[in-house]
Amino acid sequence: MTHSERVTRIDPKHTGISLIRQAALLAISRASIYYEPSVNERDIVIMHAIDRIFTKCPFYGSRRIRNELIDEKVYLCRDHVRRLMRLMGLEAIYPKRPSTSTPNKHHQKYPYLLGGVLIIRPNQVWGTDITYVRLEDGFCYLVAHLDWFSRYLLSWELSPSLETTSCIDSLNCALEIATPEIHNSDQGVQYTSEEYTAVLKAHGIEISMDGRGRCMDNIFTERLWRTVKYENVFLKSYRNIDEARIGLSEYFHFYNNERKHQSLDYQTPAKVFFDKS
Repeated sequence: MTHSERVTRIDPKHTGISLIRQAALLAISRASIYYEPSVNERDIVIMHAIDRIFTKCPFYGSRRIRNELIDEKVYLCRDHVRRLMRLMGLEAIYPKRPSTSTPNKHHQKYPYLLGGVLIIRPNQVWGTDITYVRLEDGFCYLVAHLDWFSRYLLSWELSPSLETTSCIDSLNCALEIATPEIHNSDQGVQYTSEEYTAVLKAHGIEISMDGRGRCMDNIFTERLWRTVKYENVFLKSYRNIDEARIGLSEYFHFYNNERKHQSLDYQTPAKVFFDKS
């Protein structure tokens, strides 16, 4: 890739690279460049309600979420609920796991390597995932890399869209701290892209990917999302992505360095990660 092609997000006014080439470099659909999500202010309020319901009950599909919304005096047809859930990247974990990423049939998929594996040390396995984050004026997406043994949050990034570059940026930040033996993710286009897997291969990291319909494969990251939303996002009601970035930075410092985890014998993730690395 030439210097002029080092783009990090779609720029419709870029004179040197076509929109189609920019989409290819970022590993996103060309159609997504021209697509503007069809949501209004009421839809955004409803999406926040769906987010709260789904975080509490991630096994709920569109039918049950619609029923929960009716209890809150929100009346929508099921197709409308489905559309908003697709925009948010949500699917019930049964029979499929929640996914904010869409598979690409042309990308190589990797097997799940962690069946029956006992996690006994830091940097044995890292997990990563993407989740929807509510904002008062819309929404954005959060990607994070987590050490499974210590629950230490190695890195995270916020993005207004589901970009491969934000996932790569988070991965590179995490690799400045340590290198895992195994990296686990879903089969979304962000993680199966050649750009992303090339970073893993360059560091000699084994690549593991969740099997379709296996909701427990990335359970530690799913628990992180639940914790972050109930302890921070739902309470703060961030107005925009910049405010969310500041607030989450403060929260993740607390999460790593002050919040004692019962599963870690009431130690902090940072203590377990650095003492046993």
